[in-house]
Amino acid sequence: MKTPLINHLKLAIILVVFSLNPSTTNAQDSQDSFWNNVKFGGGLGLSFGNGFFSGTIAPSAIYEFNNQFAAGIGLNATYAKQRDLFKSTILGASVISLFNPIEEIQLSAEFEELNVNRSFDENFIENADDNYWYPALYLGAGYRTGNFTVGIRYDVLYDNEKSIFADPWMPFFRVYF
Repeated sequence: MKTPLINHLKLAIILVVFSLNPSTTNAQDSQDSFWNNVKFGGGLGLSFGNGFFSGTIAPSAIYEFNNQFAAGIGLNATYAKQRDLFKSTILGASVISLFNPIEEIQLSAEFEELNVNRSFDENFIENADDNYWYPALYLGAGYRTGNFTVGIRYDVLYDNEKSIFADPWMPFFRVYF
């Protein structure tokens, strides 16, 4: 089953490719210019409290349009566990945009579509294991120095019934090279 995220990712890739390859430049110059503006990296996330733990690894690639704006795509892998309640493995993809109003401040918006595979402790709920898609829209702010950004983000689509996170706030650490 195709998800809306796949359609959004395809559209984002097509728009980036067409906007970055004007027909007035030769192919080699365009290709060199494109790859000079691509940065690879990603983020790490942790959420914990009251017997809950979640860790996330999210590799991504961004295209820097200029010193202030960048956009890209990423992958996401998360493991979460609530003691004596459930374990969850989450895999997904995301589209991210970054804005630096000044060099040290980075604002971000990131849409994620996650496949959640959750298994409950049999002493808590029998036969309640679950597998579903969960969208998240994070708005974040961080302090940036060089290639590194540390900050916090908030999931505006947070649903405490379906989310695997303890609350909608999540600290992050991002790096792009």
